[in-house]
Amino acid sequence: MSPVKTAPAELTAGDAALRTQYLTEVLDLLYPWPCRTDGSPGTPIAEYLVVPDARRPRLLVPSGSRRVAAAAVRRYAEPQSRSAKLKRDAVVAAVRTGASAVLLRDRVRVTGPFSSSIDGYLSEQLGRELSVSVHIGPARANRKPVLQLIGPEGDTFGFGKLGTGPLTKQLVKAETAALTVLAGSGLTRLTVPRVLHAGEWRDLQVLVQSALPVWLPRAPLTQRRLVAAMLDIAGCCGYTSGSLDESAYWGELRGRLAAVGDRPEGAGLGSAAELLVKHAGDTVFRYGAWHGDWAPWNMANLADALLVWDWERFATGVPMGFDAIHHELQKRIQSTGDAQDAVEQTVRRAGELLAPFGVPVTGREVTALLYLVDLAVRYLTDRQAEAGARLGVLGTWLLPVLIRRVEEL
Repeated sequence: MSPVKTAPAELTAGDAALRTQYLTEVLDLLYPWPCRTDGSPGTPIAEYLVVPDARRPRLLVPSGSRRVAAAAVRRYAEPQSRSAKLKRDAVVAAVRTGASAVLLRDRVRVTGPFSSSIDGYLSEQLGRELSVSVHIGPARANRKPVLQLIGPEGDTFGFGKLGTGPLTKQLVKAETAALTVLAGSGLTRLTVPRVLHAGEWRDLQVLVQSALPVWLPRAPLTQRRLVAAMLDIAGCCGYTSGSLDESAYWGELRGRLAAVGDRPEGAGLGSAAELLVKHAGDTVFRYGAWHGDWAPWNMANLADALLVWDWERFATGVPMGFDAIHHELQKRIQSTGDAQDAVEQTVRRAGELLAPFGVPVTGREVTALLYLVDLAVRYLTDRQAEAGARLGVLGTWLLPVLIRRVEEL
């Protein structure tokens, strides 16, 4: 399993600066005083290659073992293009052969007491020798340190997430709870990670989960298989049914809308949601569970298994079909880059997308638009715009389509 986000092929100067700043912040979290990351003399803990370089850090690769370094690069994320794959393979070859000394000149040397480091904590909690590789992601409100855990033989056996602030601590706790529930839910159509360790370290919330074998050969994913897996999740905690205005979901969503009501976009969202509920009338909806962020980069289809990770947004009691709408939207945004058109085309396909989930014909567009309200509230609650997220400003893509489509109902 590789629960990291694949970054765009090219970084802007602003994103590069933010990554460099974030690299320093992450190192201070993982190796707090009396550990040092400035090359000071002392007992060595780890040495990292900075990929591709210190100006544009994306990955910290442990350099002590060529086998471990190669595994860290090869398994930290799945390249989304042929050129990205070629670049990844070139770095893997470099660390395998020792040419990394020429191609990867920037390094971070960590010294100090092993027991004070994240390496020491994880090694003690998991009861095994390990090396840590660190992913440096793009700016997002929910960005958190993601660690790939690798054994001495180059086996990636786990991934760690560290909650560092109120939002990310909440998300790490939520994913821990979700994986615990899913472990006993009897899923048959998809495979999810197992919790290897959960706890707190130096005021950080820690989750270590098993690594899913995303490096195995991929198979084409059929819509039928995807829908079957989404239905498996939808029913894993049981179903309820009833009108939208009397549902527990609407009560919960109204509370979240009220919490962002003072934001510029909040009032418009609240009005749109109220109109949707009014339009739904007595239509009976069915409610179940959803992954919450089922996107192409959070899954891998093998010949005999569909692997799905990143469960921090898992929730129960939501209208059936939310996962299908979310997946379609994220897939379109990823392939076209035109987020507003992606929203428009996704809503237009609502009837087709939601039919397999038993959503009444009269409730399909309402469901798609209600999902957009839910997603918008998430962005506002998380303050994605303030964090510099690429799609954080809702008025540039999501809100125009949502408001217009609600008014046209």
